Amino acid sequence: MSGNKGVNIKGDSEKATEAPTPQNTPVFTAPIAAAAAAAAGAGVEEDALRTAAQNPALLNMLQGRLGSLIGASSGYVESLPKVVRERVDVLKYLQQQHTDIDQQLHLEIYALEKKYNQLYAPLYERRTAIVQGTEEPTDVEKEEGAKIAAAEEESSDKPSGIKVEDEDEEPAKGIPEFWLTALRNHPQLGELITERDEGAIKHLRDLRLTYLEDKPGFKLEFVFEENEFFTNSVLTKTYFYEQSEVTGELEFGSAQGTEIVWKPENDLSVTVETKKQRHKTTNRTRVVKKTVPAETFFSFFSTVEEPESDDDSEEADETRDRIELDYELAEEIKEKIIPNAVDWFTGKALEYEGLGEEDYEDEFMDDYYDDEDDDDEDDDEDDDDDEDDVLPRSAKDAAEPPQCKNQ
Repeated sequence: MSGNKGVNIKGDSEKATEAPTPQNTPVFTAPIAAAAAAAAGAGVEEDALRTAAQNPALLNMLQGRLGSLIGASSGYVESLPKVVRERVDVLKYLQQQHTDIDQQLHLEIYALEKKYNQLYAPLYERRTAIVQGTEEPTDVEKEEGAKIAAAEEESSDKPSGIKVEDEDEEPAKGIPEFWLTALRNHPQLGELITERDEGAIKHLRDLRLTYLEDKPGFKLEFVFEENEFFTNSVLTKTYFYEQSEVTGELEFGSAQGTEIVWKPENDLSVTVETKKQRHKTTNRTRVVKKTVPAETFFSFFSTVEEPESDDDSEEADETRDRIELDYELAEEIKEKIIPNAVDWFTGKALEYEGLGEEDYEDEFMDDYYDDEDDDDEDDDEDDDDDEDDVLPRSAKDAAEPPQCKNQ
């Protein structure tokens, strides 16, 4: 492959008369040609879509035709002789046996995950004790940890970051803000954690994973110390698997969250908006306080109901997107955060995972908070009406065009 010549996009005259061969014909279209073709195709597609959008009957007909083509048979299999079709049916029978074995395989993999999670348990308990400061590392643990730190420092240009403590400084207990730092260092989870959330997550003592016994699935447990935000000591999110009859794989089925019992004045799921209203008749003003949903990491613990399968509304699609993102977050916590918590705390995980803020699209958090954003937009429209009553006439005339307020 290294001997092949690059694509000549300048069109030298001496090459113009050569017939296309496997040697001089590129596998991929040259960038300039590809861009031109894409631009031309995009223009045609836009015109077609615009025409269809202006004609609802045509649009419905096209959708019906396209829908009928999905999964449609070419007619070849049906045209085969009976003896050949019988052989095809036998292959289907063999495929079903293969699927039965696949189902057994994935159940055994699930059993292995449960087994090894129990083997990890003593390590997690020891980690929690050290993080919380209820126990101190032994001399042997310190010695082995120092070897790992020295090896990492030797292979990295970054300093260890360990500072010499002042003799008069009171030593810290455990590892402060361990779980908050680990979660914030994860690009997706870090997007969901607001400044208001940090105060509550600082009280997170442990993150646990348990597998369900009665049916396939797992539960994430967020263990908190007593705090000023909610009365729950443990917040859980449980995920239930369903086994595919086609592939045998265990797939996400549904999820069940926790109802958080918020303490007064510290409910992170809402915010209070204050505004003035002027009565149109009496011209008197009053202060109105309204509670509106707020973006918060703790929305993760909500139970989101799956829309009906035949519901193709925009709201249903947004709900399905949120459920999918929710399960992706759960898998990240299950497979990465809990097993490798110290690497997320130090930031090392970002290196071997090849992750960074630029690897995630900005609309991730918007998709996760779709429902709340829609509510906020509706509230903004109501607020505009109220504010019109407050503004004097000259201010109304100047306030054009209307501007959206950042929440």
